[in-house]
Amino acid sequence: MAPTPLLGSRTLDRQTARTLPPGPKLPTLAQTFLFASHRRTFFPRMLAKYGDVFTIRLVPSSRVCVVLSRPDHIREVFGSPPAVMHAGEGNTVLEPIMGSHSLLLLDDEDHVRMRKQLMPAFSGAALRGYAAMVHELAQTEVAKWPAGEPFKVHQRVRNLTLEIILQVIFGVTDTDRLNTLRPLLDKIVSVSPVIMLGGFYPALLRVRPWKTYLDTQLKVDEILYDEIAKRRETFEGRTDVLSRLLAAGNWSDEELRDQLVTLLLAGHETTATAMAWAFHELARRPDDLAFGQRAADAGADDELEAIVKEALRLHPVVYQVGRRLTETTDLAGYRLPRGTTIMAAIGLVHRDAEHFPAPRDFRPQRFLSDDPPAPGTWIPFGGGARRCIGAGFSLMEGTEILRAALAAYDFQAPRPAPEPAQAKNVTLVPRRGAEITVTRRPRG
Repeated sequence: MAPTPLLGSRTLDRQTARTLPPGPKLPTLAQTFLFASHRRTFFPRMLAKYGDVFTIRLVPSSRVCVVLSRPDHIREVFGSPPAVMHAGEGNTVLEPIMGSHSLLLLDDEDHVRMRKQLMPAFSGAALRGYAAMVHELAQTEVAKWPAGEPFKVHQRVRNLTLEIILQVIFGVTDTDRLNTLRPLLDKIVSVSPVIMLGGFYPALLRVRPWKTYLDTQLKVDEILYDEIAKRRETFEGRTDVLSRLLAAGNWSDEELRDQLVTLLLAGHETTATAMAWAFHELARRPDDLAFGQRAADAGADDELEAIVKEALRLHPVVYQVGRRLTETTDLAGYRLPRGTTIMAAIGLVHRDAEHFPAPRDFRPQRFLSDDPPAPGTWIPFGGGARRCIGAGFSLMEGTEILRAALAAYDFQAPRPAPEPAQAKNVTLVPRRGAEITVTRRPRG
């Protein structure tokens, strides 16, 4: 489940702009294109040219964004009072989709209150309760994989993570309702940047394709509200996330709906993409595959989790997270004016050889050594008060998916070369879908 990707800010005037770090002089539209489509190469080029703090400008209104790549600077951002570093304020573009009560849109006391209400459903005890359900769904899915022929594992894992959200988070188990929701939710999670423009320009919601998306959303909302109403009568003794939320908090129907849709959109593509990258790397590396299979056979959760962590390090699904300054702030040697967007560049930190020796190599064992990565250098879920609330769920989910797949199959890579990443909305996905070939492991 992913952290906040990008936050807006007001345009800064020329007087305050002189306090900003250096950055490219390209037109704002050009910088926006490079950021949106090529951030994985754009940011390293800016780092090499301008140093570990630089400024970019993005549409709309030439928003000023200061990019940080040093863990000490990023720790200062994550450790600052949330009232000074707003995360939710700039996400209003998501409101038509996620709803005004979404955790991603809230700041200050409202965010603290909502996060506190959500926490019991993501506690350690709760995660242990979900693991068996996730593993069973993973076993069912991997049993369908076509042995002996190449296939794109990214789409297969997307199907699985959607099913996990339906049954483990939403708690929907009725066959007819599942069959109705699957195609509708698949359309919801396939939201594109074009559709998200409806958050900036509400008038678009009256015409296609925005109206088509909105109509689908209304159909999903109707089912979710009905599910919430029924669950209020029957949540006792159930262990899905929705039932745990009902047991732990005083929620309105609208608040529950908004959190469920947020968990769907934040947790579907992100976890699926992380696992696709993990399978891609294991298929290319026989020694790491054998390491993972031994861990799956032995029930070594720490070792399976290390594979997930290394996939998230080498291929961060979300390349950066943001905060908007609500007051003038001294940071990274600059006095940054109110309204500046601060970007913590996860991808730059994760590829820094100072923190991760041989940073381009896939080495799960680095998370199991006596000298693991220093705090604040592995940050795929963000940090501080805005750290992704579903981080533990995501790691548990990845561990169980690996366990099911590695126990069943050997993996091969039809193309042994590393697969390039491609920007898809706020995530970085395998360009070719992470194609692999599996063969059933011998038993005996």
